Amino acid sequence: MELLSPREAAAFALLLLDLTNLRDDCDNAAIEKLCLRAQTPNGHTAAICIWPRFVAHARSILGPEHVVRIATVVNFPSGDLPVAEVVEETRKAVADGADEIDLVIPYRKLIGGDEAAVTEMVEAVRAACPQSCLKVILETGELKDAALVRRGSELAIEAGADFIKTSTGKVAVNATLEAADIMLRAIRDSRKRVGLKPAGGIGTVADADLYLRLAETVMGPNWIMPSTFRFGASGLLDDILAVLNGNTAPRASTGY
Repeated sequence: MELLSPREAAAFALLLLDLTNLRDDCDNAAIEKLCLRAQTPNGHTAAICIWPRFVAHARSILGPEHVVRIATVVNFPSGDLPVAEVVEETRKAVADGADEIDLVIPYRKLIGGDEAAVTEMVEAVRAACPQSCLKVILETGELKDAALVRRGSELAIEAGADFIKTSTGKVAVNATLEAADIMLRAIRDSRKRVGLKPAGGIGTVADADLYLRLAETVMGPNWIMPSTFRFGASGLLDDILAVLNGNTAPRASTGY
């Protein structure tokens, strides 16, 4: 990637952002604010990412145009729900107007050696939302081992993921460049059109730029676009707008 100015990097990151509010205290007023924040004078974010119970309200605000897409989370954040429950959660979210589903794999089962549980979950949710973008959350900070991150990536891709995503943002270690590198290499080696979503802890344009450079190094030029790369973040938008407006902003609290 040719060296981008901070302003150029900020403008690029804005187009790739899933603006997130997965806070436990989220309410309708917070969703209304999030929808407004996603549509900035400098352009709009790729999506908002919210709890399933707010999808219908967000759709009523954003309307039918899908300019700002609505992503929601299922089997979140524990990864421990029964498959049938997650499938029902997914179907309701789609019926309420969700464009994208961010699914947490049963990562504790993967850690215990049960790969089939991951495949079963992803395939079932994929079947429940065939027209939706499916982002599969590995929870890499809990998997920890590089071989497990690689294997989780492979299983998710094989089962039909459109994206693989690092983290829920709800554990001690979230997105890292090391995990992103492993996941990008799994995507490259699969030769499938699958995207990457680093999420949790990315709060500045400088942070974002490191992930963009890594992605281009592994995947080559012209790979990065909203259909193949997203950032899951809330505080990042404040820094993006500060850079675009020539200001310095305080770090915002996380949307997780």
